[in-house]
Amino acid sequence: MNTTPMIALVTGGNKGIGREIASQLADLGHTVIIGARGLERAEAAAAELRAAGGDVIGVALDVTDQASIDAAAETIRVRFGRLDSLINNAGISHQPGADFSGQLPASGDVDQVRFVFETNVFGVISVTGAFLPLLRLSAAPRIVNVSSSAGSLAAISDFANTDPIGLGYVPSKTALTAVTLMYARGLVGEGILVNAVCPGFVDTDLNNHRGVRTPAQGAASAVRMATIKKDGPTGTFTDDAGPVAW
Repeated sequence: MNTTPMIALVTGGNKGIGREIASQLADLGHTVIIGARGLERAEAAAAELRAAGGDVIGVALDVTDQASIDAAAETIRVRFGRLDSLINNAGISHQPGADFSGQLPASGDVDQVRFVFETNVFGVISVTGAFLPLLRLSAAPRIVNVSSSAGSLAAISDFANTDPIGLGYVPSKTALTAVTLMYARGLVGEGILVNAVCPGFVDTDLNNHRGVRTPAQGAASAVRMATIKKDGPTGTFTDDAGPVAW
């Protein structure tokens, strides 16, 4: 683990796994930027972590809004001049207010699927692209994408697997791990480490609090990969027990 203080950005960092990632990084002595769709949400979470002794600020960052992404990148450029670790944590399971039947193969709604991909896949690409110039100014840049073993092709192809079927969420995580590999291969020559992690089935709003793991447990793999040394691995997909099947 890298113990040199770094500047880290956590998207969707105001609650759930993202907030716990921010908390654990702050506890390690790193400067943490919490990104959330609204500045009030981001700052409220940051204030709580500052009260606990962390060096934490909040920024408005809607991963589906390029203007919001660009404004956040400019804010961080002006204040810090670089970014050492980008944790793409923001994610959704469904379109708010939509019936989950829209993600079932027999009744799929392409608009609902597209809505999920906008955050879980296209949002990651948009955010990563906007922050690459700041990551290139780091001595040890890292990108961590919070994916899920639900998108593992090995798991999906096992018909005995009891994970839910979802035309939006599940393939979005399959795509995210593939996107991770593309960035890892494309940026390896620049020394930017890019890895995907699976937090497990964590008790969060995303699954209506049906998860069996705590946010602290779910954050562990992302924190580990966000703090690896500059000669650490790239292009991996892991959880806190080790490699996850692609």
